Amino acid sequence: MASYDRAYFDRWYRAPGTRVFTPAEVERRVRFAIGAAELVNERPVRRVLDVCCGEGQWQPIVRRLRPRASWLGIDASDYAVARFGRRRNVRHGRFGELGALGLRGTFDLIVCSGALYYISTPELRAGLRAVHGLLDGVAFLEIFTGRDDVVGQVRDMRRRSAAEYERMMRDAGLAHLGLHCWVPAERARELTEFERARS
Repeated sequence: MASYDRAYFDRWYRAPGTRVFTPAEVERRVRFAIGAAELVNERPVRRVLDVCCGEGQWQPIVRRLRPRASWLGIDASDYAVARFGRRRNVRHGRFGELGALGLRGTFDLIVCSGALYYISTPELRAGLRAVHGLLDGVAFLEIFTGRDDVVGQVRDMRRRSAAEYERMMRDAGLAHLGLHCWVPAERARELTEFERARS
């Protein structure tokens, strides 16, 4: 089991030889996710929830791109919360606890980048149900299956199939748009046929 301490983040987030994404790659993801949410909602993003956010590296980018938007990060790392909690608005919590954290209102964009494949199936199911209830827009849920070539901490990766993920998402009431983007199934009916993913 990985220990999400400073050494972990130094290795996978900062060290040039081992970091998973460069700062430019992170910014491209942020810009894409914001654009997808704004396309679906037809208005600027106002509230962003970043679950399993680590040190909250999306927060300064969101703040720069959408200065009026609020950003809330949730992470289980004691180190990340202690170091970045106040500065970047990171609260302690796990993915499966989302429904019990007392979060109010809904979010235009919910993010979980590079973490879902480390989460146990019962916790993942509980968290996805909470995502559905909190989402009024697009969820950028980065999913890698057992068939994907993943860079980074793979020792603890749960190698699920695409069919398993699709079943869990459907059970949680989420519909796929493609490129890691999901909407509540009831919102998907508002979209055109080719805005939704086709299986």
